[in-house]
Amino acid sequence: MKIAMVSEHASPLGAIGGVDAGGQNVHVAALASALAARGHEIVVYTRRDSAELADREPLCPGVVVEHLDAGPAAAVPKDELAPYLPAMADDLTARLARFDPAVVHAHFWMSGLVTEAAARAHDLPWVQTFHALGNVKRRHQGAADTSPPGRVDAEARLARSATRVTASCTDELRELLGLGAERARVDIVASGVDTRLFTPDGPAAARCTRHRVLVVGRLVPRKGVDDAIRALPDLPHVELVVAGGPDPTEFDGDPEIRRLAALADELGVARQLRLFGRVAHDELPALMRSADLVVCLPWYEPFGIVPLEAMACGVPVVGTAVGGLLDTVVDGVTGVLLPPRSPHLVARAVRELLADDRRRRRLGRAGVRRAANYTWGRAAAATERTYLRALAATRALPAGASTAEEIVG
Repeated sequence: MKIAMVSEHASPLGAIGGVDAGGQNVHVAALASALAARGHEIVVYTRRDSAELADREPLCPGVVVEHLDAGPAAAVPKDELAPYLPAMADDLTARLARFDPAVVHAHFWMSGLVTEAAARAHDLPWVQTFHALGNVKRRHQGAADTSPPGRVDAEARLARSATRVTASCTDELRELLGLGAERARVDIVASGVDTRLFTPDGPAAARCTRHRVLVVGRLVPRKGVDDAIRALPDLPHVELVVAGGPDPTEFDGDPEIRRLAALADELGVARQLRLFGRVAHDELPALMRSADLVVCLPWYEPFGIVPLEAMACGVPVVGTAVGGLLDTVVDGVTGVLLPPRSPHLVARAVRELLADDRRRRRLGRAGVRRAANYTWGRAAAATERTYLRALAATRALPAGASTAEEIVG
């Protein structure tokens, strides 16, 4: 099957760890690769964000990335991409005519607007995966939410107009139904973890003699890195390693790095905090294996691949009971789940786990078994079933569905 994927801001070729580069980049790259391994031909369309990028670049056998021309050939924050969606839709429409896919799969809401316009032009079925929902972001971030004003309304319409929709977890399914999606057209398709790369056996990164607690992810406030730092005064023998954000050579110009470092200074725990900056994805397993615990403390999380990666490495997770973590982390079995924004509870959970080697080993072994249920091969098989359902569907788009240009305008 020929499959077109659209991921307007999150290129599968992108470096992970920046403000707009994280789980979606990993998801698109891994899913496309796993689908290609099942015999499909995939083209991933993403926006050209550098003049040095080739028009087409191979990702792996069976997968090619094509760069759509829309706006400046330079990095643009994803929340500022809306004005360029009509041009992106026009370019995608032309490219789909050449590729002639059986189905188009949109990743993120702006990709959905672009995909809907192009798929309608060719009468193609299309699948929508949101990766994050604007109403959830607004609920948790309030005035700090920088999303375009039309995002929530656009997502509600896309949830109703897509041929099929995938939800990454049961919590997201509930949110989608609240937006008006029809249950019969929504499939739960969890993200995966590379269990060949993330394993309990293998080299571990060097570490000091203190206990190591690890945070991995984009350095944005909603990821809860603050709460991990605020737990440190009650954990004097712990080294907190934070992997994510810019390269260390760019620390001086990064406001989030400066904010987190200032918080550690204010709390008197600067000597316990190690900011690693960007870490290559293939270097993460060794770093995870060097940790006693991995903490994942988001305020909200559409899915969250890091907890699965930690569990696949046999490292227990201390996480917040939100979003996808409610599905992947089994409280008391593979880790500990806590209410978000509760650093005092984080400190207590970490302290108790670090004091009990036998319990940590037990949680780690259970995590490895749990992660085996979330391979990318399984995710690809589930996604393939969604594509076949989309191909079989005869449901027409609702009357009055808008193009990307009309939504942005």
